[in-house]
Amino acid sequence: MVIASEIMEVLEEDEMFSEDSEDENSDLSDNALQEAFAKGLLKPGMNVRVDKPQKFVNNVAGMKQCLDDLKKDLPWAERLDLTNLPVEDVIAKIGGNMQTGIKGEVNADDDFQREMFFYRQAQATVLEALPLLNKHGIPTKRPDDYFAEMAKSDQHMQKIRKKLLAKQAIMERSEKAKKLSAQRKFGKKVQIEVLQKRQKEKKAMMTAVKKYQKGMTDKLDFLEGDQEAPKKDTSQSSKKALNKKGPSAKRKYKDQKFGFGGKKSGKKWNTKESHNDVSSFRAKVANAKGAKGKKKGKGGKQNKRPGKSVRRKMKGRS
Repeated sequence: MVIASEIMEVLEEDEMFSEDSEDENSDLSDNALQEAFAKGLLKPGMNVRVDKPQKFVNNVAGMKQCLDDLKKDLPWAERLDLTNLPVEDVIAKIGGNMQTGIKGEVNADDDFQREMFFYRQAQATVLEALPLLNKHGIPTKRPDDYFAEMAKSDQHMQKIRKKLLAKQAIMERSEKAKKLSAQRKFGKKVQIEVLQKRQKEKKAMMTAVKKYQKGMTDKLDFLEGDQEAPKKDTSQSSKKALNKKGPSAKRKYKDQKFGFGGKKSGKKWNTKESHNDVSSFRAKVANAKGAKGKKKGKGGKQNKRPGKSVRRKMKGRS
């Protein structure tokens, strides 16, 4: 009971202040409550905050009066206000979708449909505003010599200019590097083509030299470096010309020395005629009574080749 009486005394002291000093009263009441809490007069759970229900006031008459105060009888050129519906969605109409979204048919969650609605509404506003602006003599295009004060400071624009220049320099270096890379690739390609051409010319020259050595041609055009290497002519006319000309001297010499070629394998095989032919049979040779192809000297001894020293002495005597 003592605690309750002391709290009532504190609240009575707070009510003694006037309504004009309401903020000061709140401070004083807070201070008084803090002092009471410090003295142990207040304990947690004793004070419960009760919020007053919020009262909503719909003053229609006051709102209309404020609107009438804001309205002024000014010409349209001073107001430049337009309220209109969006233009017809031609694309949706062609596609067969008639839900153009003019009166609350726009899906607010569909970003594309909502933005297209705003875009078509801006189109309608422009189509309606341009004739009115031209009628009132208001220019709609900026003149060529129009200069306006920048909203940004010169220092800020200098920073932007430096950044743009740095970005441009980076792009130029990148383009230069790309060009150098392309030139290197092109130079490497040209070098490979030159090496391949040289190898091809070398191969053609070696072929021409071999042809000349074999007597297939008597031309020495391949020795001239400026002229192109002779090409292989595989046509029938060139082959006929070579056949009419006949074999070369080298070929004739080889044919005379080694024969005309032909079948070599099986030449020593026996046939029926060779098997029955015994005219070349020799009994002494068959019975090994005498060495074939060896001559014997006096006394039946076989002649032997003299030694190396003897042959040298015989050479010296001659």
